[in-house]
Amino acid sequence: MALDLGGAFLDKPLWLWGLFGAVVLALLVFDLGVLHRRSREIPLRESLLLSGAYVAVAAAFGAWTWWSLGPDAGAAFFSGYLLEKSLSLDNIFVISAIFGALAIPREFQHRVLFWGILSVLLLRAMLIGLGAALVHAFAWVLPVFGAFLLYAGYRLARPHSQAGDALQNPLYGLLRRRLPVTAELHGDRFVVREVRPGGGSARLAATPLLLALILVELSDVLFAIDSVPAIFAITTDPYIVYTSNIFAVLGLRALYFALSDVIRRFEHLKTAMGLLLGLAGVKIFYNALFGKIDPMVSLTVTLSVLIGGVAYSFWRTRRTPSGPTPG
Repeated sequence: MALDLGGAFLDKPLWLWGLFGAVVLALLVFDLGVLHRRSREIPLRESLLLSGAYVAVAAAFGAWTWWSLGPDAGAAFFSGYLLEKSLSLDNIFVISAIFGALAIPREFQHRVLFWGILSVLLLRAMLIGLGAALVHAFAWVLPVFGAFLLYAGYRLARPHSQAGDALQNPLYGLLRRRLPVTAELHGDRFVVREVRPGGGSARLAATPLLLALILVELSDVLFAIDSVPAIFAITTDPYIVYTSNIFAVLGLRALYFALSDVIRRFEHLKTAMGLLLGLAGVKIFYNALFGKIDPMVSLTVTLSVLIGGVAYSFWRTRRTPSGPTPG
C-alpha cells in the first residue's frame, strides 16, 4: 500500500515530517556511521567543527521553517532550540561528572554518548507526544507545567554541586547491588562473560561502561522532564516542539567533547538557565490571563538572557584555570 505523502500527522503534512526525518537520518549516518565508527578520543578541533556544523544545519532548518511556515513558527523554533541548547549545558555538567566518577577514559566516552543519542530520539518523541496529548485534552495541564517550571527554575538557579552527586542516586546503588559488575573496563564493551568468584561456570557481567550509559540515560530523562514543559510554554505545535528539541539534542555529543575541558567556565550560566525556566513558567500564566506573547518577543528575551548569562559566567570565572576534567 503506497504511503500518501499528501496526508497529515499532528496537523502537519507527512512530507514535512519526512523531510525532518531525512535530515536527522543523514546527520546520524554521517556523524555516527562515517566519522566516528570506532571508539577513539575526539580532538578539540574536530568536536568544535562538528558542533558548529550541527548548529549551522539547525539554523538552516529554522530559516526554512520561518520561510515555509511563517515568522511565528520560525521564531518559536529558534526560541525552543536556544532554550534546549542552553539547558543541555547543565546535562554536560552531569555527564562529565559521571565519566569522572566512573573513571571512563575519553576514548570510550564516545561509545556511551553514541547509544545515548539514539535512545534520546525515541525518548523525546514519547515525552513530547504525551505532553502534546495532555495539553490538547486537558486545559489544566499548561498551568501545571507553569508551576512546575517556576519550581524547576528555582531549583536549577540555586547554588549546588552536580559533580558531588554523580553517583549519589538510588539507581546507581541498586545497580551495584543487583548486577554483577566487573572491577575494570574491558575496552569498549558493555557486557562481558567472566568466571564467578571461587570458580564455577562463567556469567555475564556489566562493565563500568554500561553503568555510565545507564546513568547518562537517567540524566537525560531528568533533564527532559524540565525541558519538554519549557518548550510547551513557547509553542504547543508538536512539530515545532519536536524538531527544535531534537536539533538541540543531536549536537549534545559533539558539544560535550568541545566543552568538557572548559565546562567549569560555564558554571554560573546555571543562573540564566534557571531564569529561562522561570520565565517560561511565567509566560504560561501570562498567556492564560492576558493573551499570547509575540514569538519575536520570546525569542529576543531568550537570546538576551543567554548572552547575558554567558558573559556573566565568563566574567566570574575569568581567573579560573580551564584544565581537563577527570576521565
